[in-house]
Amino acid sequence: MKNLNPLKTGLAIAICFVFAYGGSIFTPLPGSEWYYQILNKPSWNPPDWLFLPVWTVLFLMMGTAMGLVASKEGAPVEQVRSAWIVFVGQLVLNLAWSTAFFGLHSPLLAMGVIVLLWAAIVVTMMQFRAVVPLAAWLLVPYLAWVSFAGFLNFIIWQMN
Repeated sequence: MKNLNPLKTGLAIAICFVFAYGGSIFTPLPGSEWYYQILNKPSWNPPDWLFLPVWTVLFLMMGTAMGLVASKEGAPVEQVRSAWIVFVGQLVLNLAWSTAFFGLHSPLLAMGVIVLLWAAIVVTMMQFRAVVPLAAWLLVPYLAWVSFAGFLNFIIWQMN
């Protein structure tokens, strides 16, 4: 990952973790009535302890990917600006999912949001690939996790 500007990468990672913190505000506390007692979940729902390390790694990879794009010397300014716009857009949708699912207790609304999030991640990957192909590859685990989360969201919606 040569030519990775530490300031631009640090900014991108910081932005990711601001959104991560925003989403964490809606995460249910242990014993939360709606999530733990009312909401029906499949037996294969991941354990609570898994989410923090997975999301930490994913947000670090997302920020690093954006850092690569922002650091690319000679990349057209408009191309990098466009990449930033779609990148922040998918972060907003990521936060919107937490708000819809955990904050509003609406698996149905969250399902609609996660479909938009998935599409936004794909668009972000295409934008990144045009500037730095490695940046797009760094988002593959994120897309995989959101794909799994979308399926889980669908099942929870159906069960409730």
